[in-house]
Amino acid sequence: MCAKVIDEFREDHRVVRDSLLELASALEKKEINKARDVLERLNKLLGPHFRFEEEKLYPTLRKFLGEYVDKLLKEHDTAISSAKELAELLSKEEISDEEAKEAASKVRGLLVHVSNCDGLAILAERLSEEEIKDLEKTFSEFRSEGVPLLEWAEKIRVKA
Repeated sequence: MCAKVIDEFREDHRVVRDSLLELASALEKKEINKARDVLERLNKLLGPHFRFEEEKLYPTLRKFLGEYVDKLLKEHDTAISSAKELAELLSKEEISDEEAKEAASKVRGLLVHVSNCDGLAILAERLSEEEIKDLEKTFSEFRSEGVPLLEWAEKIRVKA
């Protein structure tokens, strides 16, 4: 079963992949303004996306994945921490070569989660029509609310 929500979920991962690569490149070149712009785009996209994963998709897929879901949540912790660090770093007018290199490396490290998470789409295809409709409704609601990642992580996210 291929559903709109699965297609949208996978497209998000493509956009995140490309944005992370663009961000890493901008950091390496110390193109601060470009890096800020990319980080802001990611912040806006990933708020609803992470919220959907944590509040709806991961709990729904736990029946297939068991404790692996906990690993995915820890990867989100790392991504959120990295986003906070990057936002702080990019609030400066200039960054050192070492800061740029380290930040770019951290950004590239996030690509593994994007790849792993995209693989969840194949499991989501095994969900019932009712579960798929529920996922679509929730994803649409979170997109409409549009809460950015760092705001969601700070004010809404429920940590186990």
